[in-house]
Amino acid sequence: MSADVDIKLSAARTRLILDKPFLGALVLRLPMVAADPKWCKTTATDARSFYYNPAYIEGLTLDQAQFMLAHEALHCALSHFARREHRTKHRWDLACDLAINPLLIKDGLKPPPGALYMDQFDGLTAEEVYPSIADMDNDTETLDQHLYDNEDSDGGRNSGQNGSPQEQSGQGDSPEAELDPNKGGAPQPKPLSESEREQLSVQWQQRLAGAAQQALQAGKLGGGLARLVDHLLQPQLPWRMLLAKYMTAISRDDYNYSRPSRREGSAILPSLRSTQVDMVVVLDTSGSISPDEVNEFMSEIDAIKGQVRARITLHTCDAELAQDGPWDYEPWEEFKLPREFKGGGGTRFTPVFDWVRTRDRQPDLLVYFTDAEGEFPKQEPFYPVLWLVKGKSKVPWGQRVQLN
Repeated sequence: MSADVDIKLSAARTRLILDKPFLGALVLRLPMVAADPKWCKTTATDARSFYYNPAYIEGLTLDQAQFMLAHEALHCALSHFARREHRTKHRWDLACDLAINPLLIKDGLKPPPGALYMDQFDGLTAEEVYPSIADMDNDTETLDQHLYDNEDSDGGRNSGQNGSPQEQSGQGDSPEAELDPNKGGAPQPKPLSESEREQLSVQWQQRLAGAAQQALQAGKLGGGLARLVDHLLQPQLPWRMLLAKYMTAISRDDYNYSRPSRREGSAILPSLRSTQVDMVVVLDTSGSISPDEVNEFMSEIDAIKGQVRARITLHTCDAELAQDGPWDYEPWEEFKLPREFKGGGGTRFTPVFDWVRTRDRQPDLLVYFTDAEGEFPKQEPFYPVLWLVKGKSKVPWGQRVQLN
């Protein structure tokens, strides 16, 4: 049986490399380890190796074996082991599988029986799936096992019917994995430490970028996977830090060429000085942004504006501008919502930029908080625009900052 299983896994991996080079390149980064059937019922990963139950693999078709290899590799490449944060482990594990499986099925792979799949989660990330499965049956389990995480302190369970942690298998990372020669069945590895999690997250992001580049050159990267990779490889600095850096840079872009005092010499050199910033902030009130997210955004702007001496004009817009806006805030005034805004219909960005043209002067910066799904003006304005985007939609111009 062992020889047949090894041949099947080798063939499945080779076919992925040839037919789906993006997934194949990721699978190559996972050493294949025959696991002890006492703890590994199907397949598993700890972000370092692909563990499998030989008896389970023997019962799969070659297509289904390809699916399981790609499934575990995507868990690693998407850094699911590093993105759980405060979320309940069992529910997070389900969300990760429900995010991955539609991608693989849409890419033409055939899932084995028991793989979790729901049409409505096609194209969503695990973070987007997670709140939508709060009412899912608590007995629902993932087909595979996610070994990189500890149990929840509140009693969350491991998915995939895990046993208790034992000694690590001793399998390290290798540039190109070979089939494990040990047929005795590896023990269950320990969960990742914090430092291991951080290190592996960086490694897998690099591998994700490299695999995507190879697949793009070969013309074999599907649309759904391409959009996901593009989203994940965007700058992942916290949006607060990016917003603060951008506002600070805008406030310090005036040079003074006044003559220095005699004690400083005769040369006239430019000096950078700060001025008050005229800033326009626009909130998308179409219903795509939650009130908590709006309040968090407002408090962050309020904390930054005093440091950079920003005078802020607030406007809101869904398909049309709010009739009782705009609202002006001086640098020393608290920046807060003037009233409650309820979600409207569609989203259009054009009214905001039409309104800006009616002002006496153009702003130093316009910040738009939105999901970026709507009608954009065809022409880019002459002032800087910063889009703070919730979701994966792109913008045709301006600086896009991902709301993490």
